[in-house]
Amino acid sequence: MTDSTPPAGAPSSNRSIMIILSYLWLLALVPLLVEKNDREVQWHAKHGLVLFASAIIAIIAMTILGFIPGVGCILLPLHFVVWIAYMIVIILCIVKATSGQRFLIPGLSDFADKF
Repeated sequence: MTDSTPPAGAPSSNRSIMIILSYLWLLALVPLLVEKNDREVQWHAKHGLVLFASAIIAIIAMTILGFIPGVGCILLPLHFVVWIAYMIVIILCIVKATSGQRFLIPGLSDFADKF
């Protein structure tokens, strides 16, 4: 009987699926926990989780600031802009990742590298 797991550092057969899952919110935990030997998938999973966390933090901060009278009227449309910008970045990350590249975001990518 042969071992069906690829050698350490070799890409698995489902690498593209795992890279796409890396940028789909909490589904990034799947490649992070399953593909422990693939450094590229690990990088994208960590990058996706940090990107997701930063978007959540931004939305929470804007929601809290929205309770200040007068500021809420300005921040309501900004919620939509932040969400659209987040979705565009996610799409760019997935497109670049599936072509074998990395979409680096200053600050966030550096933070994801620390894990």
